[in-house]
Amino acid sequence: MREPISIFDACRGIQSGRLAPLDLVERCLERIRRHEDRVHAWVVVDEEGARRAAQRLGEEVAHGSYRGPLHGIPVGIKDIVDVQGFPPRAGSPLTEPDAKRSDAPLVAALRRGGAIILGKTVTCEFACFDPSPTRNPWDPRLEHTPGGSSSGSAVAVALGMCLGAIGTQTGGSLVRPASYCGVAAAKPTFGRIATDGVVPVSHHLDHPGPIARTVRDLQYMLRCVIDLEEIELAKETAPPWLGLVEDFFMEEADGPIREATGAAIRTLREGGARIEPVSLPEGFTEVHPMHWRIMVVEAAAVHRRWFDAHRDAYGPVISAMLDEGLAASAVDYAEALAHQRAFRRQMAALFNRDRPFDALVMPATDTTAPASLATTGNSKFQAPWSYAGLPVVSIPCGLASDGMPAAIQLVGRHGDDAALVRTAQWCEERLDFRELPPLWGT
Repeated sequence: MREPISIFDACRGIQSGRLAPLDLVERCLERIRRHEDRVHAWVVVDEEGARRAAQRLGEEVAHGSYRGPLHGIPVGIKDIVDVQGFPPRAGSPLTEPDAKRSDAPLVAALRRGGAIILGKTVTCEFACFDPSPTRNPWDPRLEHTPGGSSSGSAVAVALGMCLGAIGTQTGGSLVRPASYCGVAAAKPTFGRIATDGVVPVSHHLDHPGPIARTVRDLQYMLRCVIDLEEIELAKETAPPWLGLVEDFFMEEADGPIREATGAAIRTLREGGARIEPVSLPEGFTEVHPMHWRIMVVEAAAVHRRWFDAHRDAYGPVISAMLDEGLAASAVDYAEALAHQRAFRRQMAALFNRDRPFDALVMPATDTTAPASLATTGNSKFQAPWSYAGLPVVSIPCGLASDGMPAAIQLVGRHGDDAALVRTAQWCEERLDFRELPPLWGT
C-alpha cells in the first residue's frame, strides 16, 4: 500500500529533481482507476491534458524554471467552476456546456502557480443539498454520506486521487465534506477569492476555497489563490490563545463529536495552547435561519428563469429551497441582510475585546458523517461563519467512537487568513491525525 504524498513533500521532490510531475500525475491517475468506479468523485478526468502539462512543467524544472508553490501538483476543480475546455455542469442536466469558456480567475491563478488541472470533481446539484452519487471512503460499505456540496473534491483528496482540490462553501460545503472525509479545508475571508466564473448560489455567502490532506498543504494552495505571502505563513507561531465556543456547538453536538472535541482540546492544552471559554454574541440562534433566508432568496433569483421552465429537472431539495426563496418578501430579505451586517459587527467586536484570541475553536460538525446517502449532513455548525464572512480552517482531530473522522474548526479574525493558517498548523502538528480511509489500500 502506497502512503499518501503531501503537497509539501511533492514540491520538495519536484524542486530537487527526485520526483517528476509526470510520475506524480500517473500516481494520481492510478488511484483514480483503482477507486473511481466505487466512489464517483470525478465528472471528467483530463488524462492527456494533465500528462502534457506535467511533461511541460517537468521540462521547465530541468531548465531551472519554477512557476510557483504548486509547480507540478495535480489538483481537482469542483464542477461549478469554469475550466477552459471543461465548462461546469454543476451536477445538473440543465447547464449549457460552452467549451469556449476561459478559466475562472481562480483556476488561472492555480495554473500561474504551476498547478496541473487534473479534472472536474463531482458537486451536489447546483452546489446545494440534493446528494451527489459520491461515496465516503471511510465506510467500506459505502453507505455514509461524504457530505456536500464539495463531495467529489473531499473524496478525491482523501483517496489520493489528487493532492489538492477546489471546492466552494455557501453554508458548509467545504468544511463539512472535508471533516466527514478526514481531510483539511480552508474557507478564506469572504471576498478574498473572486467568484467570477463560479456558478453562484448566493452572492452574499459564496466562498471558494481549497481542500487538502493537511494544513501545510492548504498553505501552498492559498499562496496561489489569495496571494498569501510565504513569509507571512512562515512566521514562528507561539502556542495560541483559543476561545472555546461551548454554548450551542458543544450543546448541539452528539456524544461522539463531544468526546472527540474534548480529547482534541486536552491535547492542545497539553501542547501549550491557552484555551478559555468564550460566549457567542446575543441572538446567535437567529444566525442560521437568517443565513438560510439570504441563501434561498438569492438562489431563487439565480434560478428563476430555468426553474419556471424546467421545474421537473430540479431535485426535490433544491426545488423546495427555490420555492421558499420565490415566496419570500423583500422585507424579509432586507431584514436578513441587516442582521448579517449586525452579526459581522458583533464578531469583529468579539475579536477586539480585552481578550484578543488568535482563533475561536469548536467542533466542525454536529455529528460524524451520517449513515445515509439521502442527506449531505447539517450545515448549522459551518453556516454561521459563512454568514459572518470570517476565515475558517477545519482540521481532522481523530476517529470518533463510530470509526468515522471527527474534526475541529478554527475561526479567525476578518482578513487575517495568514495568522489563522499559522494557528491551524500549530494545532494540526499537536493533533497529528494520520489515519487513512479503509478504502485506501483496497
